[in-house]
Amino acid sequence: MPETLASAVVPADAETTWQVVRDFNGLPGWHPAIAGCHLEDGPADRIGAIRNLTLADGAAVREILVEIDDRERSLTYAILDSPFPVDDYRSTIRVVPLTSTGESFVSWSVRFDCDRADSERLSAMFSEDVFGTGLRGLFSYFSPDV
Repeated sequence: MPETLASAVVPADAETTWQVVRDFNGLPGWHPAIAGCHLEDGPADRIGAIRNLTLADGAAVREILVEIDDRERSLTYAILDSPFPVDDYRSTIRVVPLTSTGESFVSWSVRFDCDRADSERLSAMFSEDVFGTGLRGLFSYFSPDV
């Protein structure tokens, strides 16, 4: 099972960052590769909530909220439908306070199954194109002048 991770320091305290990240319907507000998002039903912080993402290239991804933990500041979701050749995709975003600076450390990781021949390419794509782009977008959300 391939695993990959991206991380960044975000110029906002952990609680402020977490309030943005925990919004399961809020990706278009800070992730530049997400053109749109809508929930099928229910609130964005309910386990089992399903979001429908429209990517910048027009592709559609359907994901389900698997776990949300406000104390640990972590959110886990799984892909239900996507153009990516993966199975058992399970991704977690965590926000940790950096007490020395008042900023936050955000990690975004995933484990998934795929054909062995696709493993390296997909790992790089998720780490760099999806998570890295999203984390840079989150940084810019809190520092629009940078």
